[in-house]
Amino acid sequence: MRDNMENPNIPEIIPAEPVSAFSLMFTAEHVGIITIDVPGEKVNTLKAEFAEQICTILQKTQQYPNLKGLVLVSGKSDSFIAGADITMISGCKTAAEASNLAQKGQTVMSQIASFPVPVVAAIHGACLGGGLELALACHSRVCSLDDKTQLGLPEVQLGLLPGSGGTQRLPRLIGATKALDMMLTGRSIRAKQALRMGLVDDAVPYSILLQTALERVAKGRKSRPPLPWQARLAGGPLGKSVLFHFVRKQTRAKTHGNYPATEKIIDVVKTGLDQGSGNGYQAEAKAFGELVMTPESAALRGLFFASTALKKEKGGDAQPLPVRRVGILGGGLMGGGIANVTATKAGLPVRIKDINQEGIRHALKYSWDLLEKKVRSRRLTRNEQQRQMMLISGTTDYSGFAQIDIVVEAVFEDLSLKQSMVAEIEKNAAPHTIFASNTSSLPIHKIAEQASRPEQVIGLHYFSPVDKMPLVEVIPHAGTSAQTISTTVSLAKKQGKTAIVVGDSAGFYVNRILAPYINEAARCLLAGEPVDHIDKALVNFGFPVGPIQLLDEVGIDVGTKISPILVEAFGERFAAPSGFDAVLKDDRKGRKNGKGFYLYGQKGRASKQKQVDPTIYRLLNVTPKAQLSEEDIAQRCVMLMLNEAVRCLDEQVIRSARDGDLGAVFGIGFPPFRGGPFRYIDTLGAANMVKTLEQLAQRYGEHFKPCEGLVRRAEQGEYCFPAEGLAGEVSEKVSKV
Repeated sequence: MRDNMENPNIPEIIPAEPVSAFSLMFTAEHVGIITIDVPGEKVNTLKAEFAEQICTILQKTQQYPNLKGLVLVSGKSDSFIAGADITMISGCKTAAEASNLAQKGQTVMSQIASFPVPVVAAIHGACLGGGLELALACHSRVCSLDDKTQLGLPEVQLGLLPGSGGTQRLPRLIGATKALDMMLTGRSIRAKQALRMGLVDDAVPYSILLQTALERVAKGRKSRPPLPWQARLAGGPLGKSVLFHFVRKQTRAKTHGNYPATEKIIDVVKTGLDQGSGNGYQAEAKAFGELVMTPESAALRGLFFASTALKKEKGGDAQPLPVRRVGILGGGLMGGGIANVTATKAGLPVRIKDINQEGIRHALKYSWDLLEKKVRSRRLTRNEQQRQMMLISGTTDYSGFAQIDIVVEAVFEDLSLKQSMVAEIEKNAAPHTIFASNTSSLPIHKIAEQASRPEQVIGLHYFSPVDKMPLVEVIPHAGTSAQTISTTVSLAKKQGKTAIVVGDSAGFYVNRILAPYINEAARCLLAGEPVDHIDKALVNFGFPVGPIQLLDEVGIDVGTKISPILVEAFGERFAAPSGFDAVLKDDRKGRKNGKGFYLYGQKGRASKQKQVDPTIYRLLNVTPKAQLSEEDIAQRCVMLMLNEAVRCLDEQVIRSARDGDLGAVFGIGFPPFRGGPFRYIDTLGAANMVKTLEQLAQRYGEHFKPCEGLVRRAEQGEYCFPAEGLAGEVSEKVSKV
């Protein structure tokens, strides 16, 4: 905005009296510029009190003589409007109150849409949720070509739907098919794609964004009219019927009925197209109110608040050291993935050290292939691909490591090897260089045992594939300095990761709660439950993949390496069921060698209809027959995970229940609509969990015995989130639903 105002091509701007988050100016050519700049906030979000302010400023503009039109811009440097204030939504106590909030938003948008002169939105940066709904209400939209510019309606990710007219305006602008895709996935659209689909009327360099919007008003350029009804309805009544049937079927296949917002979105869009926008707006406001009150939305909003709070934390009180260059030890799958996110997300130079050139080539190809996909999908230019690749270099010695600030070690899970890596880095890198080990199981204090600077040794556990999995566990040992912790957390954030600080104990947090879950699925299999029946039970519960398929994906050999370490530390409750070792003895490692519980074709690719390898049953000497219900299987596996999560909290393996929820959701795909293990425990109630575990212990063994912390919570009526009063609210809502 400021840069544009200094542009001599833009007419003189005459300031008017500012009104709170909205200020008004007029150009010499009689165009009003409304700047949105929420005081004290990094980004603009829409709040309930803004409704009156917007109405006031619109009335003020109409008093200006010879007004030709209005341009809406953001006063923030990197965003337009990031959405509605979620705390405002969470403050609603009833569905009627939330519906009324939506109706107020609809009224404001309607006033913009019916404004007597053209209103143009000049969009730069994030234009999401309520921000896009506001832009849709404008008569025309112009956006910048900057990478920061993204347009989307992500409300579904919070268990909601667009509540300020978005479900009605978007289908009429770009067609029902594309609109439903945007709303049901919550995905964001880049500038060029937005232009191609008709979401915006022009896309220009940021330097001329305001000028272009002003000229559009001055020359009386109008947006293209809404699509004719045939296009909106995908080819008339028959096409509409086919479209909505297909979309509903496809959506249910993905959500398994666990996300009520998706059904509401489809219903409300259909209502508007069938019965007119008036009825559509009413249906939208009603559905919005109902969704705000669902336990699913409460859980998803809880995760949103938790992850937002975590982003503001440094992992401790110490100020992080600046990280200018990063070293990677090992050019394998993990090393290549870590190098990729360091270069492409953090924008930092990366130096990969491997014992041979083949490892370096493998790591470089890993990044090149990922960037190539972005180029082909037009999300990245060739020049940018080359620029990012130039940040990654390789060596078979330690040349260049004297300038490295932090080294991430990603070699084999061998303690003596990792200890030797620490010694080599202390010898060849700078005195301040941090050594971060990407280990999934080895204790960090043992890796640092022979270090001369143990305070600079820490664990940094990534999950595979690194470019997709959002979580990292930061694992300090007792001697790790506070500055090492904060610097490591800072690097992880730059890499685009959600970082939780966990204790230095066997399995850390994620693998520790995952192990009993996987083991119980294995016991079900050895008892004769079919592989796909077990997996389907947990997918329907809400996990992205079932436990047996997950074992295939991460590597059966990897899973078996962790089990003995957990048994040594915590006892027989972590022991894999006897007879299951036959899988590994048969050289079944899963997808990576094309031989596991499922059938794989060339290069470890599974068929579209994933099929179980029937020879697995002969190998395990079982006759597959489904005897347990999906609910029983899910209960057995999940209850053990929840029980172990409580132990981790009480043993301070995790710093808080919040961190435990984020770690499980982002690390192993615990169902987000359930909020994470601890919010789910509060939903069930500790007393109910203890009763269930005791019943399971009687049927299946002592490993189901409820832990002391859970028994105490049951006896004393405690919750994992006592300060929030969440448990009672959610339990009440669950019982009503």
